[in-house]
Amino acid sequence: MKLNPDCIRDILITVENMNYNSSYTVQQLHDHLPAYSIEELNYHCLQMIDAELLNAKSMNVIGYISPQIWRIFDLTYTGHQFLADIRSESTWNKTKSIAKNVGSESLHALKDIAVSVVTSAIQNKLGLH
Repeated sequence: MKLNPDCIRDILITVENMNYNSSYTVQQLHDHLPAYSIEELNYHCLQMIDAELLNAKSMNVIGYISPQIWRIFDLTYTGHQFLADIRSESTWNKTKSIAKNVGSESLHALKDIAVSVVTSAIQNKLGLH
């Protein structure tokens, strides 16, 4: 499955809005994000666990080759930082545009580009650029 940056961002925003000391199943996440299939949400959550953006647990389930998300608890510190950098729609659109232009839409590249976009915006506001 291809990584969908918008799905990643939507999951980050949705999980951030969860009540403290609660958890989501993938089905509950799907209820909040019906534009994505359960399989797509599961895949992206697994990728976000690997990227240390999401605090969630997966388990092996009979009949599935890939692990399935059991519970989503919260964003990690890194997940909160990444979301803070891409929360603004204009920053997110610039980040995606640059990623597409350089030919890399990996999570690593998106995080690095977002930091650069935010740093540039800060420098412009301070008149340092």
